Amino acid sequence: MTTTDIGTRDRRGDWRPPNNIKSPPLFEWPIRPIPTLKWFFGWQGYIFPWNALYLAIATVTWLWLTPDIETMRNLEVGWIAVILLRNMGLIFLVCGAWHLRLYVQRAQGTDYKYNGKWLARDNPIFLFRNQVLDNMFWTVVGAVPIWSAYEVLSLWAMANGYIPYVDFAAHPVYCIILLLLIPLFREVHFYLVHRLIHWPPLYRTVHALHHKNANPGPWSGMAMHPVEHALYFSGVLIHWIIPSHPIHVIFHLQHLAFTPSQGHSGFERVIIKGNAAVRTGDYFHYLHHKYFECNYGNDLMPIDAWFGTYHDGSDEAQARMNERFMKRSKQSGGG
Repeated sequence: MTTTDIGTRDRRGDWRPPNNIKSPPLFEWPIRPIPTLKWFFGWQGYIFPWNALYLAIATVTWLWLTPDIETMRNLEVGWIAVILLRNMGLIFLVCGAWHLRLYVQRAQGTDYKYNGKWLARDNPIFLFRNQVLDNMFWTVVGAVPIWSAYEVLSLWAMANGYIPYVDFAAHPVYCIILLLLIPLFREVHFYLVHRLIHWPPLYRTVHALHHKNANPGPWSGMAMHPVEHALYFSGVLIHWIIPSHPIHVIFHLQHLAFTPSQGHSGFERVIIKGNAAVRTGDYFHYLHHKYFECNYGNDLMPIDAWFGTYHDGSDEAQARMNERFMKRSKQSGGG
């Protein structure tokens, strides 16, 4: 089954899924226990496959790729370099895997690709006139060092007892619940930061760099101004306030670093073989890149619906957004 069988592609070559975006049943009222449990524990739901995969990577990272607590009590170049180089390797592994399959091998062509065009080359708005190289540059020089700095400072502070620490073995239920809540907390923090950087002065000086990627690819997710990186990764500071374990810090930061590659892949799903496919893309966020002033959060929580900036991909939502633009234009004297 391909996009000739499902969804629609318009005259410009843009494809959209057959169904409008829906928020998870967790936030529906009245509460529907069975659909909520299916969403939470089922395949293509809250935990599986992606959050489980990112948690597995974080677990491996903590157990085998992170210096021990004793070592991290002193800020020394050796272990700091280990974390920086480890994170650099992981970002190349994750972003590189998405990019290799979808954009180098083009394993499924444009099937389930939102934008019919490929990533930009010989375009002067990007560094090196190349979208991929531009995106990689900002990821390497901005995202990874700032992510690593937050991780180093958090683990160092935890090792020295400067911030609250909880032992996983002594409090497993609390620690597991906290792990499960991290993606939800991320949604709220991301929405607040995202609205902030759409304030015109910050948009022009900071966030516009990311929005050059109207047709995003796997490396576009972390292609941000360093100020945006600092704000984006700052959500991990919640673990400076509530009792946490190093695995919470690592999972939180890796979730921030890795999910944008998946969400900016530009594809609704990856075809495994034949009709077997895994949903990967984020049409909700793709619409934000396309229209700029809708869907400031993600589709995990209906925050945009609560604040009137929700676009579910339907013609009705498009009409509401256009009406909002017209009203604002009239209020500002534009017509």
